[in-house]
Amino acid sequence: MKFNYFKSLEKLTLIIFPEGTNAEAKSFRMNGRRILIYLFLYTIFIGLLGFYIIYLTPIERILLPSALKKTTLEEKQYEELSNKLLILANEVEKLKLTNIKLRNAVQLGDSSLLKDINKIKETEKKKNIPAEGNLLTAINHLLIRFSNSAQVEDVYFIYPIQGFISKGFKPEDGHNGIDFVVKENTPVYCSAGGYVVFADYTVQYGYVIIINHAQGYVSKYKHCSLLIKKEGDFVNQGELIALSGNSGTETTGPHLHFEIWKDGKPINPNKVLLNY
Repeated sequence: MKFNYFKSLEKLTLIIFPEGTNAEAKSFRMNGRRILIYLFLYTIFIGLLGFYIIYLTPIERILLPSALKKTTLEEKQYEELSNKLLILANEVEKLKLTNIKLRNAVQLGDSSLLKDINKIKETEKKKNIPAEGNLLTAINHLLIRFSNSAQVEDVYFIYPIQGFISKGFKPEDGHNGIDFVVKENTPVYCSAGGYVVFADYTVQYGYVIIINHAQGYVSKYKHCSLLIKKEGDFVNQGELIALSGNSGTETTGPHLHFEIWKDGKPINPNKVLLNY
């Protein structure tokens, strides 16, 4: 009814008379439609102004407690996401450094890493047969002691693990070693005495340990479940260095991938491994 009332007004005079002053009174003439239009525009202006004041100032948290909870939750989620991204970035950097170390371990020759190869031999002479590799070490000592062709600088390789060889040496297919099918956590022994130049986790090959030997030989043990030795350790032939596993993306089941390199190139391990 009020709307129809304002609409029916054809003419309306608004008089502004300031009290207590000698100022002249002012009058404005308008019709009902114009009043409605002014009221509508005024309402929209006040509504927009109030919206921006509430949502763009801290007044929102006072007038709307639920908005405060929402903002707090979003800030918490943002903080958690930032922490996860930081952890992920650290992991990526760690993997990057690991890959660099792995590449360097493969490319460098033993002359730059085995600064004290005689230390290994002196340790082998003084040290008793290790309990974890007693049979392999005993056989190795007997072979070296009673072999007529044995020389001080010769490098002898023994089988690092006992198991069925599922895949042989096929460098043309990118397979630079041999695979031993064994159960997980089967002991892995050092094939020949040397210096551990790499012992860490890689994405492709899982837990890997690389040992540098004399005369330019390098042996690699991949897809392990646990590494017993660490970088910088001198290890004896037949000494426990790791446990076999199924780690890394380049694996289809529990096994040990074993490689032997000579002067920076992979060779067939069966040609240098002692058969006994």
